[in-house]
Amino acid sequence: MMQHELVDMAPGSGLDLRWKALAARDAGADGSFVYGVTSTGVYCRPSCPSRRPRADRVRFFDTAAAARAEGFRPCRRCTPDAVDAGVPGMDAVRRVSAYLAAHAGEPVTLARLGRLASMSPSHLQRRFRALVGVSPREFQAACRARLLRAGLRRGEDVTTAIYTAGYGSPSRVYESAATRGMPPSVYRRAGAGMQVAYSIVPCPLGRLLVATTASGVCAVKIGDSDEQLARDLRQEYRAAEIREGEKARHEWVRAIVRHLRGDLPALDLPIDVRATAFQWKVWRALQAIPYGETRPYAEVARSIGAPRAVRAVARACATNPVALVVPCHRVIQRDGRLGGYRWGVERKQKLLAREARERG
Repeated sequence: MMQHELVDMAPGSGLDLRWKALAARDAGADGSFVYGVTSTGVYCRPSCPSRRPRADRVRFFDTAAAARAEGFRPCRRCTPDAVDAGVPGMDAVRRVSAYLAAHAGEPVTLARLGRLASMSPSHLQRRFRALVGVSPREFQAACRARLLRAGLRRGEDVTTAIYTAGYGSPSRVYESAATRGMPPSVYRRAGAGMQVAYSIVPCPLGRLLVATTASGVCAVKIGDSDEQLARDLRQEYRAAEIREGEKARHEWVRAIVRHLRGDLPALDLPIDVRATAFQWKVWRALQAIPYGETRPYAEVARSIGAPRAVRAVARACATNPVALVVPCHRVIQRDGRLGGYRWGVERKQKLLAREARERG
């Protein structure tokens, strides 16, 4: 399964969700990327049971083909090339996605993509959405947004970055779901100008960090170390004005703590995060899962009209920045196994057990 990475992040950083999937050996991320280990020259799937490599020796690739092109060879233990083998249309969809990424700023017709895939345009549209979770047009929009962010990171002014990325006008950027939650000018400054307040409080799962803006909750993190939680937040919003405990909307913090204790089953708080249209769709579906219940990844995929996008759904769960407010812990494997969880499978198990007990 291909899931286009919208943010370039350094391996091992607090923002790198691919590293978190690797560290958790999350089988739900298999097919969304592979990682190469420079010391061995081998590339693996995220769930590979081999010893976890050092972060400075890891390189991430969207596809196995990209890893091979850089001289890496497949791991014999986890056989990463076997993922998605034999899925109808997978090779064609990979070709189309690579083409869209290479021509993100250009007009591309569905007819042209159909010829590239050797499929009728309508059949390609269906297969692409089933396997990737979004339409070719939405995928290209995500690629274009990535070009925009790359230009902003290089220091280009907003107008230059917008037109270089292929947008017809600045208004198209602000209308795009791919930049929802954070205007390009703010992204260029790594959050400069934003005011983020956070609090760290005890909770049944350890230490809980809740960060807020004037518009809503922008981060919820669970851990054991206050210092690490605060460090991760500052890395995520490295240029924002961040203050501990100052007007952190204490009623929102209290609501999340009460929810964790089972005193407030329904948690309905405003969210202020940046996400793609597909991520929003998945997160809304997660919020619709009743307290005390779970759903398999496949069922969530069906509920949003993308039954073959199971791995893309898993990816959206892994990139959820507001744990508990968006209850990604309620999504499990089809066979009943818990699957991965950004804050640890043990915490996921405790969350589900507590919710089931409180629901009665």
